[in-house]
Amino acid sequence: MHKQFLIQKTEDAQDLPLPSYMTQAAAAMDLYANIKNKLCIKPMQRLAVPCGFRLALPLGYEAQIRPRSGIALKHGITMLNAPGTIDADYRGEVHVLLINFGEAEYIINRGDRIAQMLIAKVEQTNFKQANTLPSSARGDGGFGSTGK
Repeated sequence: MHKQFLIQKTEDAQDLPLPSYMTQAAAAMDLYANIKNKLCIKPMQRLAVPCGFRLALPLGYEAQIRPRSGIALKHGITMLNAPGTIDADYRGEVHVLLINFGEAEYIINRGDRIAQMLIAKVEQTNFKQANTLPSSARGDGGFGSTGK
């Protein structure tokens, strides 16, 4: 049984599909561009593209917005803040922060699939300040310290 959360289309997106899974085993739902006219993203340009919906997630959940692998591989289109986080208390229209790392302009049309959204459980925590931390095998080894 799937959990159900509240979603609302924006007034200007009534003709667009709601976020949807493309296959039965998909982990994330595709998001659609809620734009009036086509958008051209030039190389190294970034845009916030609206998706035509608002969410009401319960406490303890977030929506993670992620790039679509196909347009990333073929055209260099990805997200600046991947994954983006939609918090449970946000009620505005969801946008995707796209950037073109490709060498050519990329056109987005109304209703194009531009990103993916994964719903995930989250847990808030508290920190307890300590004078020392327990040791670990890795220690303070940073970037690349575990090898290739």
